[in-house]
Amino acid sequence: MSRSDDVVLSCQLTAGAVRGRLARLGASIDTILRGHDYPPAVAALLAETTALAVVLAGALKYEGRFILQAQGDGPVPLLVADVSSDGDLRGYARFDDEKLAAALAGDGAPSVPRLIGSGYLAFTVDQGADTDRYQGIVELTGATLADCAHQYFRKSEQIETAIKIAVRPPQVGQGWRATGLMLQRMPASGAPILLEDGEEAWRRAVILMSTATAAEMVDPELPGDRLLWRLFHEEGVVVSALRPLRARCRCSSDRVETTLRSFPRAEIESMKDEHGRVVVTCEFCMADYVYADADLDRLYAA
Repeated sequence: MSRSDDVVLSCQLTAGAVRGRLARLGASIDTILRGHDYPPAVAALLAETTALAVVLAGALKYEGRFILQAQGDGPVPLLVADVSSDGDLRGYARFDDEKLAAALAGDGAPSVPRLIGSGYLAFTVDQGADTDRYQGIVELTGATLADCAHQYFRKSEQIETAIKIAVRPPQVGQGWRATGLMLQRMPASGAPILLEDGEEAWRRAVILMSTATAAEMVDPELPGDRLLWRLFHEEGVVVSALRPLRARCRCSSDRVETTLRSFPRAEIESMKDEHGRVVVTCEFCMADYVYADADLDRLYAA
């Protein structure tokens, strides 16, 4: 497999006893983060959120969007990552400058309790207007978002899952990078091995996964298939399903105008800036949609 960045790889270990997903994010996550100019701690947290969203989405069969949202009462009260079934990524974060500075002033590394605070992690699958949304919610418990996701699988899905996320800030000549690796133990009935062999295979896989260093996981010179082979070759790893990823927002003038028309014109008029225009900014990509009086006349005449 020639592509090493902005892809999702799937894999199977030990004759299907364990399945995995590896997401390698390069230009895609760098585009998302540089478009917002977040403080480094916030950018790293959003990179972690996005990598986690991609590996979680990769384990599902859906047509539409997978949305991962972390919400709390801390300096970074909201993180959202949006992954389409076509591989389009987008994400954004909200933060309070003063609270963030205070939280980072103390000793210790940034963590979920310190930055996001008390709250929840929500997983949503949106397959369109004609289908019901699937949503899972778990309390924010643990130092990292991966820890919180572990809690979800332990409590809600009742499937053994291991997740590892690595993030690297920009270096000379390179941008932000993020990698997510997720393993899941498959039911014994789904693999041609004995139950006790499946338990041993799962323990070995998790131990081998733990040996992956953060530097290896985000190394642009180490393609994802080679990383998986390095970790799991003794487990008979089979790598497949390379799927490309890209930073791409779904906002458009049509979507914005449909939303504006859903409100009374008087309410929209009250949103005018000092230049007499209504400016709608997409929180994901920061694109501005500007409407003067003539534009509003056209919208409300339609």
